[in-house]
Amino acid sequence: MMLKSINPATKELLIEINEWSPKQVTSQISETKRSQHRWNKTPFAQKTEIITHVGDILHQQQKQLATLIALEMGKPIQQAEAELLKCRQLCTYFAEHVQQFLQDELVPTEAESSIIRCKPLGVILGIMPWNFPFWQVFRFAVPALLAGNTTLLKHASNVPQCAQKIQQIFQQANLPKNAFVNLPISSQQLPAHLTNPDINAISLTGSTTAGKTVAAYAGKHLKKIVLELGGSDPFIILKDADIEFTAEQAVIARMQNNGQSCIAAKRFIIEKPIYEEFTTTFIEKIKQLKIGNPLDPTTNIGPLAREDLVTEITKQINQSITQGAQIKFQNPLPPHLNGFYFPPTVLTNITADMPVFHSETFGPAVPLISAHNQQEAITLANKTPYGLGASIWTTNTKHAENLIQHIEAGMIFINDIVKSDPRLPFGGIKESGFGRELSQYGIKEFVNLQTIWKNKQPPQKQT
Repeated sequence: MMLKSINPATKELLIEINEWSPKQVTSQISETKRSQHRWNKTPFAQKTEIITHVGDILHQQQKQLATLIALEMGKPIQQAEAELLKCRQLCTYFAEHVQQFLQDELVPTEAESSIIRCKPLGVILGIMPWNFPFWQVFRFAVPALLAGNTTLLKHASNVPQCAQKIQQIFQQANLPKNAFVNLPISSQQLPAHLTNPDINAISLTGSTTAGKTVAAYAGKHLKKIVLELGGSDPFIILKDADIEFTAEQAVIARMQNNGQSCIAAKRFIIEKPIYEEFTTTFIEKIKQLKIGNPLDPTTNIGPLAREDLVTEITKQINQSITQGAQIKFQNPLPPHLNGFYFPPTVLTNITADMPVFHSETFGPAVPLISAHNQQEAITLANKTPYGLGASIWTTNTKHAENLIQHIEAGMIFINDIVKSDPRLPFGGIKESGFGRELSQYGIKEFVNLQTIWKNKQPPQKQT
């Protein structure tokens, strides 16, 4: 089988890459397992030097790498550059803090000494999505490597060039051979390798369906797994919110990465007294978006990453319309565009049984939902199988702090869009997955928290 890289803005085939055979993959897993013992013995100073060098390479090659991201999955190039900058910041943050995060913890007990020590698990397999083709990989791999693990990457099949380039960057930074390896394989081949005993843990970012499938293998074979899955994040707007500012942020929260983000705002729940005014202001700002070539730095909205994604979001919107939803506004697509473009679409008259409410919409669909009061807004926010992120918008932040205790989500933001930050744990609940990435909590997901209890030897009897 060939892994195909297709430019979603033009439908042009960029490159085809041969898939590895099962025998090649099995051999590589064994090599990566052997390399882990050597890598674990590498001093912290050398590990952090390598990861810092990785960040420097990202900075040096930022324009080239951003162009690759734009060509391979359609992200507007300015957003692609921001993704790479964030990867560099992650490298710097963990290089500076890893020793602090993983240092021995002394616990007072009746023993002479009681220690909690962080030991690597071994080989971590990362199953990563295409929508943030560099950030998602670095988010899993950098903390895992600094903790002494080695890593294998099964990237999304539609971004094989990004996957290859990431491996080259780690090699260029002098990471030991086999410590980070890209496996060019399709999803069909993956199950056969999930049972390999040399894979000690799995990190998966992707759909809830994929997460459940891989988690079943992990559970059967007792492998540690972290899952960051889908989301249907509510964007809750209270009646005292600053409408102009909130509408501006709402556009960013929904349209970032062409609407293809797990933590993008996907349901806009607005208190009834300001519903009409917010809708008008929001649409005026949507009208200002430029749809076009992702390589153009003035472009706000590029294509969706694949043709099937256009088909799926079209289906979700059409079914919702059949159930009573109405298109309030839809940006016209420029006639010269020939790729997998989908126009930003604002929908009203939304009910909870519609796909645009209860399903994850991966694209620029915007359901605007009216809530009679704050209590109904919270009820609607929680009326979802997902629980990744949520945001609430108000000028009364003290009141917001009281309200958020009722919101079911792994991350809640007040007067800001949901985002990831290396300093804070990232992850969700319910069908959005379990476990955490980033921060001191994320790096400890893939370590053995080893308890060490030490007493003095009893005195020797004299003869």
